[in-house]
Amino acid sequence: MAGSALVVGASGIVGSATAALLASEGWTVSGLARRPVSQTDVTPIAADLQDAAATAQALAGRRYDAVFITTWLRQDSEAENIRVNAAMVRHLLDALRAGGGPRHVALVTGLKHYLGPFEAYGKGTLPQTPFREEQGRLDVENFYYAQEDEVFAAAKRDGFTWSVHRPHTVIGKAVGNAMNMGTTLAAYATLCREIGRPFLFPGSAAQWNGLTDMTDARVLAKQLLWASTTPAAANQDFNVVNGDVFRWSWMWGRIAEWFGVEAVPFDGTVRPLEQQMAGDAERWREIARREGLAEADLGRLASPWHTDADLGRPIEVVTDMSKSRRMGFTAYQATDDAFYDLFTQLRADRLIPGK
Repeated sequence: MAGSALVVGASGIVGSATAALLASEGWTVSGLARRPVSQTDVTPIAADLQDAAATAQALAGRRYDAVFITTWLRQDSEAENIRVNAAMVRHLLDALRAGGGPRHVALVTGLKHYLGPFEAYGKGTLPQTPFREEQGRLDVENFYYAQEDEVFAAAKRDGFTWSVHRPHTVIGKAVGNAMNMGTTLAAYATLCREIGRPFLFPGSAAQWNGLTDMTDARVLAKQLLWASTTPAAANQDFNVVNGDVFRWSWMWGRIAEWFGVEAVPFDGTVRPLEQQMAGDAERWREIARREGLAEADLGRLASPWHTDADLGRPIEVVTDMSKSRRMGFTAYQATDDAFYDLFTQLRADRLIPGK
């Protein structure tokens, strides 16, 4: 069942994958971003969701069957995260209401729903793993909850259905994205190979030894589409991961092998990428000049702070997907292949060097 769709945050990892899937399925797709990029079969819309009047103007006269909210803006505190990101969702839904409103709104958040925001990440009393949707909210302020509440209030007011999607760490391509482990690790491995630096796992023993999972952006896009077109999925929240589990003690060697570097055995010492890569900007510019890469600014490719947050967790994190599986969502993706597909695409797009 194709229709018209608005992908909010269309230039990001999740948004670009969602826009591409919708277009391939015959949807008429518009992509909203502060600075839209060219995307095949996607009509660009430039808007800053922090500006209610500008958002209303950009969306005036437009109506969509489904809206996919895949964006957020990182702020200096959780209080500011709540204020800014809730307002962005509110401004968007208020603007769409003027055009007749959508049939369905899907919101992408993440596992910080269960782990807590960055200021209290993985601390205090947490739900047992695997995380399940019925575990509900933590008793802490969290901008994900504020975003949800804006969607719930607008749905009650305007009569659309909603779905909330909670991926684990997302694997996919986007330049300038604030949370991008796959490209961060690709840049790190490239630098290690270039200068002979040891390929050191940056995280905790809990992550090295424990089970974990991840979410391919393509799998998340499939769940977004599924939920927007499946009546039983209306007004539901869903976890979404690839369907496999792994240990970083295994995955680290797989990534090292792909890049032709040696994986150093983890000795229990946490070595954050923010520290390891602190002086690498000029080295990356030199590699980019020599290899003719499309992006010379390492800061637009790598987000070490976010990778450190994920790989430095003191607890095992795995995710239960039984809820959507029971409803018929069956997409699966092996996580090592997801990394390989991303690395291959990064090379093809000249974002990292070839062999």
